[in-house]
Amino acid sequence: MHDVRIGVSAERDLLVGFDFYETQAAGLGQYFPDSLFSDIDALALYAGVHPKPLAGLHRSLSRRFPFAIYYDFDGRTAIVLAVLDCRRNPRSIRGTLGARRMHKK
Repeated sequence: MHDVRIGVSAERDLLVGFDFYETQAAGLGQYFPDSLFSDIDALALYAGVHPKPLAGLHRSLSRRFPFAIYYDFDGRTAIVLAVLDCRRNPRSIRGTLGARRMHKK
């Protein structure tokens, strides 16, 4: 089992997703973080097996929402740096990940 930590920026990403989905349908907002936390919890077992397509960070795709979980992994601890909507402009995603990797927030 690996340790999993969620960075402050990733927590903010989850709140933004909650707000967005809650405006779409009542209750959907709460389903969003519940689902994403389930995906994040799975990193305790599977951290390190995901590809590293951008900024040298691993990317795990959510099973229920079009979001990706980007994390750094040192062999013991997975640090979630971002939880981003895959529908965003790829250039924007790269910029966000680059900035967060440099600051480890």
